[in-house]
Amino acid sequence: MKVLTAAQMQEVDRRTVELGIAEPVLMENAAARVVELMAERFAPLGEHRIVVLCGKGNNGGDGFVIARQLRMRFAPREVHVVRVEPADEITGAMRNATIVVDALLGTGLRGGARGRTLELIREINAGFPLARVVAVDIPSGMASDSGTSEGEFARADYTVTFTALKVAHALAPNCDRMGGVRVAPIGSPSGLYDAVTLHVTEPVDFRDLLQPRPKESNKGSYGHVLVVGGAHGKYGAAEMTGLSALRAGAGLVTVASSAPALRTLELMTEALPQSMEAFEKTAARKSVVALGPGLGDDAGMVALARRCFAETALPMVVDADGLNALAGSGWHAGGQLRVITPHPGEMSRLCGLPVAEVQADRLGAARTVAALRGVVVVLKGNRTVVAFPDGRAWVNPTGSPGMATGGTGDILTGLVAGLLAQHPDRQAAAVLAAVYLHGLCGELGAAVLGEKCLIATDLLTYLPEAMRICAAVPH
Repeated sequence: MKVLTAAQMQEVDRRTVELGIAEPVLMENAAARVVELMAERFAPLGEHRIVVLCGKGNNGGDGFVIARQLRMRFAPREVHVVRVEPADEITGAMRNATIVVDALLGTGLRGGARGRTLELIREINAGFPLARVVAVDIPSGMASDSGTSEGEFARADYTVTFTALKVAHALAPNCDRMGGVRVAPIGSPSGLYDAVTLHVTEPVDFRDLLQPRPKESNKGSYGHVLVVGGAHGKYGAAEMTGLSALRAGAGLVTVASSAPALRTLELMTEALPQSMEAFEKTAARKSVVALGPGLGDDAGMVALARRCFAETALPMVVDADGLNALAGSGWHAGGQLRVITPHPGEMSRLCGLPVAEVQADRLGAARTVAALRGVVVVLKGNRTVVAFPDGRAWVNPTGSPGMATGGTGDILTGLVAGLLAQHPDRQAAAVLAAVYLHGLCGELGAAVLGEKCLIATDLLTYLPEAMRICAAVPH
């Protein structure tokens, strides 16, 4: 699912008109899509009192057409149009509206809303106590190209955007402030934005990885994951990573740790390597390395982690103490597949920016590190960002606050490693699948156990259901 900036959307509209689809036709189509949503969500529309707030630009034009189509097609009890310019007053009767259509500002806003427009945004938020709000393209006042906004913006119960998602529809916290979002085609050919490099992950991006296996299968067909971590007192992190890789479908998993024994019988074990020579011996005939869960911060381990990252030819997933080992060094993937999975604090240490700056531009931070360091970045958090060195990026829409508990990152590391081991020829899809499934497991688990009671290993209980859901998505 493509995600466009405001400038990209403007260019798509311009080229659409050049192809012979006139602006009035696009406006009629946009209005029709909004009215269709209203008819679905608020049937029967004829029983409603509707106020349409119209700005000065194209968004306001959409609002006028919406009002006309409502009158002609559904004859609501009342349809009132309130204009920014000339300034129309909101009369007492209008405040009993049951639906407000927000067509004040679109995606072209720079900075915060001002003047009469800001007054009407405040009216939407407080002046219509009975009304549900439908935003046209984006809630007015919200920044289109960011997950955050500078000023006040309108509340929304539903948002209808056109042609493709915009950045604000994809990134938190803006994406959580729009109610239900619908992407509506209005006539622009998809070929006009095929080259766009930002996406929202969907099961269609990876569902073929989850299809039934051939009958002639054996454990050697699905890779061997090596987990390196689990220093004294941190055995659980490495074991959870290993168990997760097994549940993801890896044929074999070995955990190299300091643990005297592991509880998971299916996991093979090795001693935590103390030298590069020992690591190379342990990594022989493995498919993927997961480096860092519970590795510790001993100076020798830090030095070894840096050498493993730089020198092994195997694909590698790096998390936790493995990331901390890289911070402050001149690290680079050197052309090998390296997937790093930092949370915002770890990302701050890796790129030298305060956590607040990382969070203010999560997409930019992830893309910058991916390009500069030659790695795949999985920047964890609400709407996890997956960025590739070539500039492509995906925003993951799944997840739950219930996943804010120790060990969920170790589960993700194992899922990434396990799927990479099985699909060495589909590395990008494997990473996207791991992140999406991880979040979906969190949603499914929280729905049953509650957000407060969910723990990391619960995610694996719901992995089979998450896989079935994604594999069944139609073509």
